[in-house]
Amino acid sequence: MNTPPSATEAFDPAGATRRLIREARVAALATLDADGTPYVSLVQLSTRPDGAPLLLLSSLARHTHNLTRDARACLLVDERRLGDELQGARASLKGAIARLDDETAIATARRRFLARHAEAAGFAGFADFAFYRMEPESAHLVAGFGRIADVEREGLMTDVSDAGELLAAEEGAIAHMNADHRDAIGLYALHLAGAGPGDWRIVGIDPEGCDLMAGTELRRLTFPRRVTTARGMREILVELAGAARGVTIDSAQ
Repeated sequence: MNTPPSATEAFDPAGATRRLIREARVAALATLDADGTPYVSLVQLSTRPDGAPLLLLSSLARHTHNLTRDARACLLVDERRLGDELQGARASLKGAIARLDDETAIATARRRFLARHAEAAGFAGFADFAFYRMEPESAHLVAGFGRIADVEREGLMTDVSDAGELLAAEEGAIAHMNADHRDAIGLYALHLAGAGPGDWRIVGIDPEGCDLMAGTELRRLTFPRRVTTARGMREILVELAGAARGVTIDSAQ
């Protein structure tokens, strides 16, 4: 099972920030009121395959009115350590938020968002709701003593320019894994992602890893290497299952 990083381990601010974004289900959204005063609200969060934050917003909401006038915004994501909040990692992302208008992008957004927020299906189709994407410019990460850093855009995003085959296969692969290989997904969570037992399923796959979810808990499983094809994805999921089963065997000896 994963253990917390020691003080002597190399600190990867970009990787830590990407993990926070991928594992977040909610975030604090700061927008600008008409008089320039910051306004903060709570929003549900998902991600696009490239790691960009994805929001489902109502045109009736105050934050949406603000974004229509001024797209600049900030999202705060954190580890959600209840009772020990200030000891957990958190990151503030700065960027512009805009409504998605491409039908393919909207379909992908809907699928990935509802995989994390099934309860949103009841209003995701309402006329006043739409999907929005943040284009992150930078992030400020606070991950503990001596682990404070600024991360620029290139460190926040996952390159998907050469991963068209993988992205086309993502939906089918997730459905197959969740239907036929839930035991393997549970082992991923327990022995590779440092999670506890639960009804784990995959809710997203991209070139750098996959997102696991049980109840309201999300865990990011980073792949040992980048994958861009359907075959590469299948191979690495099989390898990870073998690695997780190896941990199970070792721990029993």
